[in-house]
Amino acid sequence: MKHIIILGDGMADWPAESLGNKTLLQYAATPYMDKLARMGRTGRLMTVAPGFHPGSEVANMSVMGYNLPKVYEGRGPLEAASIGVELQPGDMAMRCNIICIEGDNIKNHSAGHITTEEADVLIQYLEEKLGTDRIHFYTGVQYRHLLVIKGGNKQLDCTPPHDVPLKPFRPLMVKAGVPEAQETAELINALILKSQELLAEHPINKKRIAEGKDPANSIWPWSPGYRPQMEPLAEKYPVIRKGAVISAVDLINGIGYYAGLRRITVQGATGLYDTNYENKVAAALEALRTDDFVYLHIEASDEAGHEGDFKLKQFTIENLDKRVVGPVYEAVKDWDEPVAIAVLPDHPTPCELRTHTAEPVPFLIYYPGIEPDNVQNFDEVACVEGSYGVMKEDEFMNEFMTASALHND
Repeated sequence: MKHIIILGDGMADWPAESLGNKTLLQYAATPYMDKLARMGRTGRLMTVAPGFHPGSEVANMSVMGYNLPKVYEGRGPLEAASIGVELQPGDMAMRCNIICIEGDNIKNHSAGHITTEEADVLIQYLEEKLGTDRIHFYTGVQYRHLLVIKGGNKQLDCTPPHDVPLKPFRPLMVKAGVPEAQETAELINALILKSQELLAEHPINKKRIAEGKDPANSIWPWSPGYRPQMEPLAEKYPVIRKGAVISAVDLINGIGYYAGLRRITVQGATGLYDTNYENKVAAALEALRTDDFVYLHIEASDEAGHEGDFKLKQFTIENLDKRVVGPVYEAVKDWDEPVAIAVLPDHPTPCELRTHTAEPVPFLIYYPGIEPDNVQNFDEVACVEGSYGVMKEDEFMNEFMTASALHND
């Protein structure tokens, strides 16, 4: 039996008064997710281990069954793996957003969703002006980039920029978690302020302002770490002899790299509502013909949640259902070798809050021959009654891999 996880990043939400006290998953039209919930079994998953920030890297690693206290090293090393930067002993890697500062406040975490092409010019410029034998900047995707500091101390208190829209930036700059990290914190904060001086006058930003777009006028490094020690999924789950990851987001591709999954790059994948769903589905189905496991990650709902846009998030959820879940199910339901399908978010990104929360997320598991439970819909409320109950740590991945494998035997 083959396996595919369809991950709708940030898809879960809170009940909203404007939606009749429903969540967006309850409110949106999701006939295929509801169908698979009826045909399969459901539950909820705690994706954020105690003491961890509810970031996408934490949640997605949890979904894949990794023990966070043992392997977590922050987003930076995951970005590095995706970009192809091989971290050396002593290298500290950080996610390095390009953000928009307006006055003294963080206007947004994405510089108005700057394009990769524009950002690449800015990152190369910063590498030229601020890079040294010790400090290096690397281009990632859109607003998500990489800062590597040789000999950096990772024991820092950093604030994710998507958590603090419209807040003053200075009180949120990097702080040392221990005295030994003070030099690293001061170095990073100096880089932030220097980047603001350099980027303010850059032609890319002058052009963006003239076009009515947000300038990319500051870096914001966060989530530091060293190279993680992650066991490949093939060693954890023998049924995965070969697997693939499909995502527009560097940190997900970085997790895939350390998990031993091959990265599939899809033309037109943007990480936003306008991503090329059809190309991602085609790539996933092609991979399933040769591989045992595919991790298909769709970012759009998370970005809509960060923007606080209820209508856009509903649109992304409905697109996930009709342009991803439906086509995957319809394509594989008649295959000679059965395919197990799991659908879930990694964490909630409530539009009301505009950032991630740590509540358990709903999930469904379906494969031919599974004994259904009584849940009729896929949403945060219905799945409370699911037969799997509330799972944590590696329980979801163990169930997904072993139950279908036993059925296959």
